[in-house]
Amino acid sequence: MTKSFTGGCACGAVRYEISAEPFAMFYCQCRQCQRDSGTGHGAHLAFPSVAAKYEGEVGQWKMVGAGGMEKLRAFCRSCGSPVYMTFPGMPTHFGVSAASLDEPDRFRPAFVCWTAAGHAWDKVDPALPKFDKMPPRG
Repeated sequence: MTKSFTGGCACGAVRYEISAEPFAMFYCQCRQCQRDSGTGHGAHLAFPSVAAKYEGEVGQWKMVGAGGMEKLRAFCRSCGSPVYMTFPGMPTHFGVSAASLDEPDRFRPAFVCWTAAGHAWDKVDPALPKFDKMPPRG
């Protein structure tokens, strides 16, 4: 088994442990990720939800992304840090912010999505494949 991915919020009140490898690591330049991160993109890892364990009291807010995907974004009620996302339409998926990882150097993005909403000032690795919206599932 590979080493678990662990992380949490800035104050430590919310923690998670994921005992699986991510099936995707990516940057997202959609408007919601921009707002959530406070910069030009979000950095995310997607895992199978059955591998995720989490503890601590979170607040959640529901939103619908530009592609129509409903998301529940969880944040720490104490410090406000965004920590993870769940997807009612895809209950098998669990997403975390790369910045919430205990070891953020484990983040290895494979692509950039929603570049149609990106800004010229937000420079991400030019070698990564880029998609105007979400990449095709395959």
